[in-house]
Amino acid sequence: MEHKVKTPLFHLAKRTGIAPSWAWLIRLSSILVALVIGSLAIAITGNQPIPAYRTLLEGALGNEAFRRQTVKMAVPLLGCALAIAPCFKMRFWNIGAEGQITAGALAATLMVRLFAAKLSALPLLLLMAIAAILGGGLWGLIPGFFKAKWNTNETLFTLMMNYIIIGVVAWLQAGPWEARQGRMAQFPANACLPKVLGVHCGWIIVLVLAVLIHVYMKYTKHGYEISVIGDSMRTAQYAGMNVGRIMMRTMFLSGAISGLVGFIVASGANNTLAKDIAGGVGFTSITVAWLSQLNAFAMILISLMLAILTKGASTLQTQMGVPAAISDIITGLLLFCMLGCEFFINFRIVFRGSRPEKGGKQG
Repeated sequence: MEHKVKTPLFHLAKRTGIAPSWAWLIRLSSILVALVIGSLAIAITGNQPIPAYRTLLEGALGNEAFRRQTVKMAVPLLGCALAIAPCFKMRFWNIGAEGQITAGALAATLMVRLFAAKLSALPLLLLMAIAAILGGGLWGLIPGFFKAKWNTNETLFTLMMNYIIIGVVAWLQAGPWEARQGRMAQFPANACLPKVLGVHCGWIIVLVLAVLIHVYMKYTKHGYEISVIGDSMRTAQYAGMNVGRIMMRTMFLSGAISGLVGFIVASGANNTLAKDIAGGVGFTSITVAWLSQLNAFAMILISLMLAILTKGASTLQTQMGVPAAISDIITGLLLFCMLGCEFFINFRIVFRGSRPEKGGKQG
């Protein structure tokens, strides 16, 4: 007796191609879905969704002071996303940007303590930036070296190194650097970044970095090597590439950019050093990098979007009494839907009896 194989009602299939316009339509639809679901969370609190969303936008962009605060929040997000992009392109999962930011800020602060009384603003700031780049780069190079030499797990290694450097800063705060009330002394004026259009000039630095990273990833030999390793490490080795050296070089670059972000935050935003100076940016920037598909210019928009949500959420809480948890829910829904939509861009649902996909058109 012949046994018939039962065909499932539907299954998933990899898309052979998708029109860019259709992909962006899916992405925009995911944002609308997130806002609709977020409206239910707002309604639970007894508020009207449309006025709440209007208040959120006004709280982030409603006046010049709000816009400046939003930009200040976006700067470290963008800088850190740019830092981890080369590693992620190589499929080296650098989860240690939080610690690399802290290492950079620590190195910059050391220069302040040693030379603030001897140097004017420009040479001191340059010295702080160089120290931060080296500090963050060397802190990033450590897991890169261990991965290249002994194939250690980079995810756990970089994650654990966050806690080590944060602990070092906490120790310095509590003892050798004599912090008052848990915080170190404010930087002197010559150690603070100057302002441009009302915001510290760190926003100019990260915009320049976005252009440089785009060129580095797309048009340089190093960027090509990173792409090849990300696609297939065996292919890279067969082509004669020194994979270990490239890993270490890329991790130094990633840590160096993160360290520069630490300098920007310490000298531009906080004007001091604290153990929580990274403020979770190292983890949030992972979302920025993935949502942008590692595109440097897309990171600018996504960083601004997250900064608008964060800044607007605080206004939503103070003006309408919406709990901070509801604001976090809205942000989480938006990120979840935007990340989830990439699944539907890369895969399609094929129902029983459907014709196969042709020429990249939807089946």
